[in-house]
Amino acid sequence: MSAPLDAPLRAFLALELDAALRGRLRQLQTELRPRLGGIRLVRPEGIHLTLRFLGHTEPVQVERMRTELERAAAGCPAVDARVASLGTFPDRGSPRVLWLGTEVPDEVLALQEACERAARAAGFEPDPRGFRAHLTLGRWRERAPRPELPAVDLGATRLDKLVLFRSELRRDGAIYTPVLSFALQG
Repeated sequence: MSAPLDAPLRAFLALELDAALRGRLRQLQTELRPRLGGIRLVRPEGIHLTLRFLGHTEPVQVERMRTELERAAAGCPAVDARVASLGTFPDRGSPRVLWLGTEVPDEVLALQEACERAARAAGFEPDPRGFRAHLTLGRWRERAPRPELPAVDLGATRLDKLVLFRSELRRDGAIYTPVLSFALQG
C-alpha cells in the first residue's frame, strides 16, 4: 500500500497479529465479559501490538517516515511472541485499560526503537510513556473496582508485518485501516 495521502490522519505503528491468535482472543473475551462489568471490549480484528502511537499525522510526516520504516522492517526477522498474563493500566486506582501481556524478542524491541526514531525524525515529540509490549483487550469508561484476573496463556503468535494504521474514532469503536505495510524480512 503506497498511495499518497492527501489529508491529515490519526495514526499509529503496530505489528499485525495472526488469524489463529485473533480466534483465541475472541474466545478469551467471551470468557472474560461476564467477570468485567462496565468494560468495552476491543473487537478482535482491531487488536494489534502497538509500537508507537503517533496521533495527528500530516501526510508529509508519513512520507518522511516511509523509508526509515521500510528499512527497519527489512532488518527485522519475522518472530514468534508469547501472549500471556492479564493486567490493567494504570497500575493503581481504578482500572482504565485491560491488557494482555506480550513477551517479545529483542528484535521487536529494536524495531520499536527504530519506529520511535523515525517518528521523532518526522517531527513527533518523544513518547514519554516508554514501550510496554501488550495487547489492549478493553477499556472502562466509568470508575470500576479492580477485577480479579485469571491466569491466561494464549501461546505464541507470529509477528511478520509492520503497519502504519489510520485510526478513526467512532461511537461503536475505532476503525483501523492500513495505510502502509512492510513485511519483516531480516
